[in-house]
Amino acid sequence: MQRDTRKLLTAGTIIFLTGAIAAALMLTVFGGVTSSGPHSTGGWLALMLAMGCVPTGLLTLLLALTKLVGERRRG
Repeated sequence: MQRDTRKLLTAGTIIFLTGAIAAALMLTVFGGVTSSGPHSTGGWLALMLAMGCVPTGLLTLLLALTKLVGERRRG
């Protein structure tokens, strides 16, 4: 595995897990979510963090996995 592929996998995992933890905290610790949104300011901040990190982390992981598959096919 090339060094840059490992960095992409690490960064994607960290970003995705940050978003997943923020979403879990929003639903549990910060009072949950109703149809009008989270109940607290912390919940809104966790929602914004999750909305930014989850898609970015997934796309970074997808890029890293595609790069990893391409490396394995070449050599």
